[in-house]
Amino acid sequence: MKRVVVTGLGCITPIGNTVEQFRDSLNAGCSGIAPFDPNFPGGPPADPGLRFKTTAKVKGFDPVHNADQHLTSGVIVSADTSAQFGIVAARQAAAESGLLLHHDLTAIAIITGCACGGRAADEEANRQLYTRNARVPPTAILRTMASSGTSNIAIELGITGTVLNIATACASGTHAIGLAFHMVRAGIAPAAIAGGYEAPLTFGFLRAWDSMRVVSPTSCRPFALDRDGMTLGEGAAMMVLEPLDAALARGAHIYAEIVGFGMSADAHHITQPRAEGAGLAMRRALADAALSGIDEAARRVGYINAHGTGTPTNDAVEAAAIHQALGDLAPRIPVGATKSLTGHSIGAAGAIEALATILALDAGSLPPTAGVTEVDPGLNLDVIIGEARPLPQNKDLALSNSLAFGGLNAVLAFRRYVS
Repeated sequence: MKRVVVTGLGCITPIGNTVEQFRDSLNAGCSGIAPFDPNFPGGPPADPGLRFKTTAKVKGFDPVHNADQHLTSGVIVSADTSAQFGIVAARQAAAESGLLLHHDLTAIAIITGCACGGRAADEEANRQLYTRNARVPPTAILRTMASSGTSNIAIELGITGTVLNIATACASGTHAIGLAFHMVRAGIAPAAIAGGYEAPLTFGFLRAWDSMRVVSPTSCRPFALDRDGMTLGEGAAMMVLEPLDAALARGAHIYAEIVGFGMSADAHHITQPRAEGAGLAMRRALADAALSGIDEAARRVGYINAHGTGTPTNDAVEAAAIHQALGDLAPRIPVGATKSLTGHSIGAAGAIEALATILALDAGSLPPTAGVTEVDPGLNLDVIIGEARPLPQNKDLALSNSLAFGGLNAVLAFRRYVS
């Protein structure tokens, strides 16, 4: 079993379209949540009739004119924005790591998470069809496929190994990284690109979420006493995973080591989570870390990047899961929720939060949870608010939680790498 490390990162997010921009915004607690333009394609010209007025939208993404984000006209025509985000983020990660120069392209894996696919393309094609009986363009299927970004990454980079997309709602990106980690650790793939991408902020998508009454009228405030819902977002994050010995042999920069991955299903309800399921996934991630037993692993946890949606129920359930998994240690472990900065990007959320967790370990600085002035005392958690906080001494592990609709839980365990 090989030790697996992260040697390349890439992202397109509401708080930065490079890893450097993302890191700076993360540590400063600069939120990407802002009022949205109600003039959606196919939507009403004025107020769209939503109870909420904010989203976390990517800014400054221009694959036509920006050389760093450039995509060919063929890709732009055949790939929806979600796939475009994923392609550019994967390109960044691969370039930084030097992946293509040091590994067999016929064996590298690409594992991504995307749950919604090309929402904008789907809604526009259906609007034209049902309002004008217009001809559906031949690219409609290509643009709506959730795996479109995955395939385009393989095409651009010339990778012919295991290439697939995972759709497990809000845990998609985390499941993708976890599967890639297990493949590299077991020697099934010599290296992998893994992460998630999503661009679901369309009129129909927002109206559907509005009907569920779980979106905050103002802004996502995870674990706050006055929390009142989630904020929807978009974006992508990708990373390169490879064996530690390969990374050391070529002098690659190592951001962090992935040491564990845990999964579980609540087997309970499609929308109502259970603490037992999430707690089990956390314990499995700690057990998978294979240190000196699960108790030793728990004692070394110095940060939890929580799923932290900001809804009253989900935050309470996740807090209970943290207590179940970590026992008496739970109240003393710093907990952050970066959805307060990036919003909830569904299939990409776990990948963006894994990126934040890796950068926190690499810098030894834990990002604050934005917008929270008073933590709910009933949760009994040490939530990071106000300013970034240093990683506690003698703590080198971090957990990144994803708890999806359908009761699908996925948790990654990272370790700070010290040469």
